[in-house]
Amino acid sequence: MPITMLYFAWVRERIGTGEERVDPPEAVRNVADLIEWLAQQSDGHAAAFAEPAKLRAAIDQTFVPLDALLGNAREIAIFPPVTGG
Repeated sequence: MPITMLYFAWVRERIGTGEERVDPPEAVRNVADLIEWLAQQSDGHAAAFAEPAKLRAAIDQTFVPLDALLGNAREIAIFPPVTGG
């Protein structure tokens, strides 16, 4: 099932795009699996996802932990931790 990926901040800069459509294999069940799979897609992806612990995610605009199941996700956003002030 194709998923729209959204990337923000330095994740976007390293990958070279803010959005892409991906169709991960069935073995990709949660966000962490997806990040691991994406890291294999290009050198930019590998650089962006080299330290998954520094990433945050949202599935269909809801913040989730990296072990969250993808289910029928249509959109997944990956971004660094957000701080305010």
